[in-house]
Order: sequence, then structure tokens, then C-alpha cells
Amino acid sequence: MEEDIKIEVEGAAKALRNGDIILYPTDTVWGIGCDATLDSAVERVFEIKQRSDSKSLIILVSDLDMLAKYVKEIPPMALELIEVNDRPMTIIYPQGVGLSAKVIAEDGSVAIRIPKNDFCVEMIRKFGKPVVSTSANISGDETPSCFAEINAEILDSADYVVEPCLEEDSEGRSSQIIKLGMGGEVTIIRE
Repeated sequence: MEEDIKIEVEGAAKALRNGDIILYPTDTVWGIGCDATLDSAVERVFEIKQRSDSKSLIILVSDLDMLAKYVKEIPPMALELIEVNDRPMTIIYPQGVGLSAKVIAEDGSVAIRIPKNDFCVEMIRKFGKPVVSTSANISGDETPSCFAEINAEILDSADYVVEPCLEEDSEGRSSQIIKLGMGGEVTIIRE
């Protein structure tokens, strides 16, 4: 399996560098992904999902160091939550920086998760930048819990599809979403 991961990490990172759209397993569900700093790629994700671009997107980073490059400030509570949480958790940070404006909400906030699976972490490290992670479905449709449930229209729209054998580390359900303020405010968006 290690060789499979290496091959897929290389392929997905190359596609991301080309500005392509990828379909890949995360620690939660299958995601539609792209370079989170590239407007044209993010626009394509909105088109594929048939989703209004007024809704921001979740992005994935490989670690705390990468996180620090793409948010103005990390609330202290975020570090505690990341350390103790045992399931995938997306945190909405007060102010994103260095990203496509299309992944940042109207209030300047950005939703970021550090994934808990080797494939995603290695792919993001190899690529060197944050990756969009939005569920692999058309907006309003049910979120697929595994590769076999992904709509053919979504599959056909991706430039690169990661091997389904790598989905074994996926939970098959969406992450928790928690919004943090710099003053310690915590709002649970999705449990």
C-alpha cells in the first residue's frame, strides 16, 4: 500500500500544480480539490458543484506551520482543540491570508482542517500549498460516504481521480466545524 500512496501523492500533486481539479479521499469523505490559492481552479470547483460562490469552501493544510502561513493569527483555543480532538475537525479562523478570495467568507474568515490521514498530509506537503476540500457531490445532493456513491457527473468533471483503494482511512462522514474568535469565542457550526 505504501507504493500506492507514493504514486497517488505524486499524481495528485502534479495535477494540483497544473491548476487541475482532483477527486480524492480525505479523512472524512471524498473531496473535490484544487489549489486553494488559484482563483480559476476554485471557480471550476464551484461550477462542478453547481454551487453559489457566495458560500466559502473548506481547505486542508498539512500541519500547523502551513496553517500559520494562511491565517493572520491562530487563536490559542485552536491549538488546544487541534491537540485534543480525536475526530476530524474544521476550524473557521477569523482572517485568511494568501488564499484565493473565493475560499474566504465575506467576513474574512476561512475554514481550515489539518487532515488525519497519511495520503492527504503527504499530498499537501508534496504540493506545498493548501488544497480545497469540498464534498464530492453536486450542491444539495447527499454527501457520498465512499467512492462508489460518487455521482458520474462529478467523476467525469475531475482531471485526476485518486485510486479508490486509498479511502480506507476515511470516516465516511463530514468533519465537525467550529468557528473561533480571537477573544476565545467558540461557535459550533456542525457537530
